Amino acid sequence: MSDVTAVNNLVVKYKELQKEIGKVIIGQEEAVNFTLLSVFCGGHSLLIGVPGLAKTLLVNTISNVLGLDFKRIQFTPDLMPSDILGSEILDENRKFKFIKGPIFSNIILADEINRTPPKTQAALLEAMQERSVTVAGHHYKLDLPFFVLATQNPIEQEGTYPLPEAQLDRFMFSINLEYPSFEEEVQVVKNTTSEVQQTVSSVFSAQGIINTQKLIRKIPVTDNVIEYAVGLVAKTRPNSDKATELIKKYIDWGAGPRASQNLILAAKANAAINGKYSPDIEDVQAVAVPILSHRIVKNYKAEAEGITVKQIIESLF
Repeated sequence: MSDVTAVNNLVVKYKELQKEIGKVIIGQEEAVNFTLLSVFCGGHSLLIGVPGLAKTLLVNTISNVLGLDFKRIQFTPDLMPSDILGSEILDENRKFKFIKGPIFSNIILADEINRTPPKTQAALLEAMQERSVTVAGHHYKLDLPFFVLATQNPIEQEGTYPLPEAQLDRFMFSINLEYPSFEEEVQVVKNTTSEVQQTVSSVFSAQGIINTQKLIRKIPVTDNVIEYAVGLVAKTRPNSDKATELIKKYIDWGAGPRASQNLILAAKANAAINGKYSPDIEDVQAVAVPILSHRIVKNYKAEAEGITVKQIIESLF
């Protein structure tokens, strides 16, 4: 099958995915879109929103529609790294035997990830970057495809630990879930308070997703689009000669090179699901806010004046 045919097939499959997910998730199109893009790029996503906005349901539904193995880890203040990775026990022959933890799955839902201390959050770092874990000096490869879809409550809430920058940087997207509109909320209440339960069909398979990830990487990108993406990231750094006055005034530090890589990968995926065979600058702009928003740190001036990260990023376009 040619790459052009594969992209055309992906457009059809993507519409099917949206239709199936829409049976269960009302609204939240942007969150669904960015989560699926991160899966197609092999990236991880952080879903941020107050309790009750269907963050967990969204991840569960997506794993069912993609036909992937799914494990949920509830992050609590007393969760230990071994509860995620697994641990060694003595078997009946007095030999050490490794019992795999829930990290050995295709999709990991790290529920309320910021309710656990940094020591336990760090247990995910190697898995997210290397797709492997090291326990008691032994190295274990994770099955592919592998994604961490984490949910977190807004930092201002009680009993939360901010994620370390190194961990945040490993998430491709930071996706904000907003309250539903009045009409959407009416529909949600209708759907969830009757005895009719919506079920979704599987549209993809694990191998299908791996093939899609390979296809996305093969999509060609012109030099001017790559230079635009790298330039956009450079503009977020207050000490860069490309930084705008707004950045110098409101930002403490900007995004690193991983942001540039993710911008191009996500732009390729965004182009593909819209039936384009190569991304343009509009595709980079379409994915810029969720890719950059968790990688740039506002200063106290921005906080005091109520300037949002989204406003700052959009000013760079």
